[in-house]
Amino acid sequence: MTKLKIKLSLLINFFVFGILLNSVGIVILQVIEHYGVAKTSASILEAFKDLSIAAISFLLASLIPKFGYKKSMLTALAVVTASTICMRLFDGFLMAKILFASIGFSFALIKVSAYSTVGIITENSDDHASFMSILEGIFMIGVLFGYWIFGFFIQASTSSSLTWLDTYWVLALLCFTAFVILLTTKLDESAVKTEGFKLVHEFYEMIALARFFLIIIFVLSAFLYVLIEQSVQTWLPTFNKSILQLPVSMSVQIVSILAASIAFGRLSSGYFIKKFSWLPVLSFSIIGAMILVLLVIPLTNGVAPGSVKGWSDAPIAAFLLPLIGIFLGPIYPALNSSILSVLPKNKQSAMAGLIMIFSALGGTTGSLITGFIFSRNSGQTAFYFSLLPMSLLLIVLFFYKKVRTNFHFKEV
Repeated sequence: MTKLKIKLSLLINFFVFGILLNSVGIVILQVIEHYGVAKTSASILEAFKDLSIAAISFLLASLIPKFGYKKSMLTALAVVTASTICMRLFDGFLMAKILFASIGFSFALIKVSAYSTVGIITENSDDHASFMSILEGIFMIGVLFGYWIFGFFIQASTSSSLTWLDTYWVLALLCFTAFVILLTTKLDESAVKTEGFKLVHEFYEMIALARFFLIIIFVLSAFLYVLIEQSVQTWLPTFNKSILQLPVSMSVQIVSILAASIAFGRLSSGYFIKKFSWLPVLSFSIIGAMILVLLVIPLTNGVAPGSVKGWSDAPIAAFLLPLIGIFLGPIYPALNSSILSVLPKNKQSAMAGLIMIFSALGGTTGSLITGFIFSRNSGQTAFYFSLLPMSLLLIVLFFYKKVRTNFHFKEV
């Protein structure tokens, strides 16, 4: 088994799904603009994505080792290749719902399989944490690439025969390329492979993890973090268009600063976590994010409609607000690594399923609440809302650290 090629394949898969998953904010903006869908109705796209992730993780996560990690990832890539082609050929709000449901289904298979594979190909907890940070960092580079490629086609559609939907031809090609690379990569799964297929037993294995108080605190932390990240990430393009008065293509492209910031935060966090341990780093990150919101949101008031024609006209807040990603970036991979590294390898697939379920529920909750506040009050009020889950996450992390220090896994 060539570990380097396996790592490369996992990185490419996460890059592709970084584009697909986080295009939901862009598509929400586009369906509002092109199909006349209300903000509260458009926010349902986040639910189609996240609830399909939660459902598949809940039902199938513990069965993925039986089916095989490689087979699961190949299935996911085949599904998204087909769905991106269909989105281009049969555009509309209904097709967008189907697209994000298929993306959610596929990402559940990819992430559970990838997280479990990391446990096979890494040697120790430090190696595990390091590669997890790189993996999630590459995911955010995919997000960054997605904002620019969508922005290119949105901008080109105003002066040529291209349409923003032509982006999906490019995405279909990327998905197919990832499929071919994985297909030609060997993965030895014998360390976690077990014989037999007992649905009730495998399902129980995942649910049984919740008997540990540590797991309960962890999933609450994961829920809160993704609620924060998705409430910002999903609605930032619409915030840029509605509040900061940016042109549509620019509203999308400037969000790439958020993706780049998160990628930077994740890729650089490995050094700081090794030097200071993860709790001080994550505490500093959360406090930094809260301070940034408090300082920048007041700067977004009073931007006159039509005042922004290009990058040189954009208010300073448009460039400062996405920098919240530097502080948010380190949190998620560090949390996930902290729980996976204390569990046996044969339990990591089930744990990855729980991570997916509560992350998905957090993402949907954050998007729906932010969309509701945005439509009823203002974009500023909606973004101030993020301060509440940030405060809760900071408190929960201290309890999590204390419980994790004394944790020892015991079979029942």
